[in-house]
Amino acid sequence: MSPRLIRIAGRSLLVAAIATTSVAGGLIARNATLASEQRALEDQLHLRAQSLQRLVERYRVLPTVLALDPELRRALQAPPDAIDVAALNHKLVVANGATHVSTLTLLDHTGRAIAASNWDEPASNVGQNYGFRPYFRNAMRDGSATFYAIGVTTNVAGYFISEAVHDAQGRRLGVVVVKITLDTLRSEWHDSRDLLLLSDVHDIVFLSSQAKWEYSELRPLTARDEQDLRATRQYAGQRLHLAQLEPVDTVATGDQRVRLREPAAQGLWLWKSLPLSEPHWTLHALRRDRSTAVGWTAAIVVVASWLPLILLGLFVRQRMRLSEHRRRSREELERMVAHHAEALRSAQDGLVDAARAAASGQSSLEHLPQGVSVVDAQLRLIAWNSRYQEMFQFPNELMQVGRPIEDFFRHNARKGWLGPGQVEEAIQRRLDHLRSGGAHMHERELPNGTVLEIRGNPMPDGGFVTSFADITTYVAAARDLRTLASSLERRVEVSTADLRAATARAENANRYKARFVAAAVHDLLQPLNAARMFLGVLRTRLGGTEEANLLQRAEAALGAQDDLLASMLEVSRLEAGVLQPRIEDVDLGALLAELAAQFGILAQAQGLSLHAVSTRAIVRSDAGLLRRVLQNFLSNALHNTPRGRVLLGCRREPGRMRVEVWDTGVGIPENKRAAIFEEFSRLDNGLRHDRRSAGLGLSIVERTARLLEHPLSLRSWPGRGSVFAISVPLATDAPPARNAVTAVPAAPAAALPLQGARVWCLNHDVETGNALATLLRSWGCEVASDGADDTLEALAREQALPDLVLMDLRWHGGDGPAVLMRLAPEDAPPLVLIGAPGERGQALEHGYGFLARPVTPAALRAVVTQRLMATGRLR
Repeated sequence: MSPRLIRIAGRSLLVAAIATTSVAGGLIARNATLASEQRALEDQLHLRAQSLQRLVERYRVLPTVLALDPELRRALQAPPDAIDVAALNHKLVVANGATHVSTLTLLDHTGRAIAASNWDEPASNVGQNYGFRPYFRNAMRDGSATFYAIGVTTNVAGYFISEAVHDAQGRRLGVVVVKITLDTLRSEWHDSRDLLLLSDVHDIVFLSSQAKWEYSELRPLTARDEQDLRATRQYAGQRLHLAQLEPVDTVATGDQRVRLREPAAQGLWLWKSLPLSEPHWTLHALRRDRSTAVGWTAAIVVVASWLPLILLGLFVRQRMRLSEHRRRSREELERMVAHHAEALRSAQDGLVDAARAAASGQSSLEHLPQGVSVVDAQLRLIAWNSRYQEMFQFPNELMQVGRPIEDFFRHNARKGWLGPGQVEEAIQRRLDHLRSGGAHMHERELPNGTVLEIRGNPMPDGGFVTSFADITTYVAAARDLRTLASSLERRVEVSTADLRAATARAENANRYKARFVAAAVHDLLQPLNAARMFLGVLRTRLGGTEEANLLQRAEAALGAQDDLLASMLEVSRLEAGVLQPRIEDVDLGALLAELAAQFGILAQAQGLSLHAVSTRAIVRSDAGLLRRVLQNFLSNALHNTPRGRVLLGCRREPGRMRVEVWDTGVGIPENKRAAIFEEFSRLDNGLRHDRRSAGLGLSIVERTARLLEHPLSLRSWPGRGSVFAISVPLATDAPPARNAVTAVPAAPAAALPLQGARVWCLNHDVETGNALATLLRSWGCEVASDGADDTLEALAREQALPDLVLMDLRWHGGDGPAVLMRLAPEDAPPLVLIGAPGERGQALEHGYGFLARPVTPAALRAVVTQRLMATGRLR
């Protein structure tokens, strides 16, 4: 064969070798990476499954224990009206607080929730029927059950574990249910670099490390699946969507590689699943497939690794001719090297033999890092290593086979290494310990600061082996750790003190802010109130229809601004904690009658009917604050009811009275029921109103109810109406208390004859006082008004006492009523005080009339007329 053909064949073989090795290297790297990723995913799945199992097992025993509670059993056997619901709620709250679960609920034999740990929340389970849920049906059938679903009441997803409550004969009376939220797992999964999914028996993903995957269908639902979901309302209110997965291939272990179309994700993903036995879910883990990229990289690396070989071959070929003439010299050099190597091996063998003879059988102990000594049954030293001699600094002449170990103890005693006490006693104690043959381990600190861990073990045929390990470094590290722990504790104490100080400063700032807001709102209300008074006067002087419409719009705008500022003032007082309730016996029937009279006119103006159910119940509450809550309920009902009726009544509960306001309005969607109690939250119900609310009413209701410790509840049916309720404790004594609230008759809507009535108008704010005086004069009253502090004395000197005195509570430093009593101790004119809504009790306590700021013309006319008629001074 010619040299040219040989070169061509060689080059072809080289190319084939490069291609073969690169493909093989790429495949090997790809398969190795794929296997590694599969093992990592499998470990990931098992770890996540164990975490899930621990969470479930942590709470599985709770319903079982509660199902044995005699109090729950008695409650399920008792008639509905004899059940102490408050005590049951308290028991479930205590159990829930001890275990930090989501919700505990007690269901009767029909599936109705009679008590729950969330009884005081707007989305309470109490009163709801869960008979359609599998965790109820299966528990009543099998004794226990589990189920995952979205709560129909709370709209919060969770895992339900239920246990049936049995009577003495084994009959099932009801079910105890614990609901566990999986937020802990969701937080743990959030930082995972893998995509983690947890699906139910319908292959619906309900928990994922990425929110966009939640409630995805991993396969199309069958008709049976859809029927089950509708029957159990497992994902009620939650829209499900089908995940679009494109399988690419299946690897050797059965795992799949897929391409994710919806939710979209780039590249190929390795999909591994792990079915769980209890609960019957499936845990999935997806990791981006890097095996193909790794394979290509490996192939490139293999090709690149051939390049140095090729260059080396070319270099060798070029150098072959130059090296030929050196061949003989190299052969000669090799013979010389062989000769010297042989000589070196001979010398090395001699050196090894000499070393063996010098070791005298102790070389087996020299490789140990600890010091080791071996004594025989007669307590004589028979073996040791050099580390032992170094630790105790024994002289060479002492280190002899057969030397009594007592000599070594005495050597250490002379150096003071046996510690305090009698030397002979210490030596004898050590010898007795060796003779007893008992194993031991202890630590000893030498005078040079070295700390030794000493371990002794007897030998089967007599004798003792003792090892000495230097643990000085470990002891120092432990000491440093204890010092660091003490330092950290001190830092935590300092940080805690700083946090308390910062909290105190924040609370002071919040109180200052609340006082500032209250003062600012109060000052803003004064000119607005004056403007409304002037508009009332202007109404009596305008006759045109167009002017009247403009005036009505201006009054509506000012009214809306008044409502907003008054609500802001009340919210600031509640947040600042300056509003303290005055708990007293309240005649609930009189209060409801008063509210019915007050809001009946408003309902009639809107074409609605307002009906109040009478009651003789006496409750314990703050009359003013309770009235404010019910006023907001009624105002909200009228605001959101385009037609129909509003009902005000109450229902008796064990130890409490639940006051309810029913309406036939638009209702509230389930997903917005919690939000309506937030500030400036308004429900867009499609109704048009002349004056839009500020969205603070129900926020004030929630804060006030929390201050009074009166639970709120809400039920609503979109398109049919809503029920707002507050639960108030009953008074212990049946008869009404002396200070019980009584109903105030509503003032007639028609104008009253005030012509010629003499009124003194004394107001802290000059502009507001002038507005009030102008309005009173437009009704025919004779008004004397002045804002100076000495007005009362001056007016008393200039003219006779009036028929009525209107006085701002802030006028004359708050001593105005006392000054009036001094001027006319026998025949003082009737007094009407003007103040904030929370100051009503102060006026009523002394028998004075009261007008709450901002003063409306209708309220002013009604109160003035009522007080003049009551005293017989109306002319």
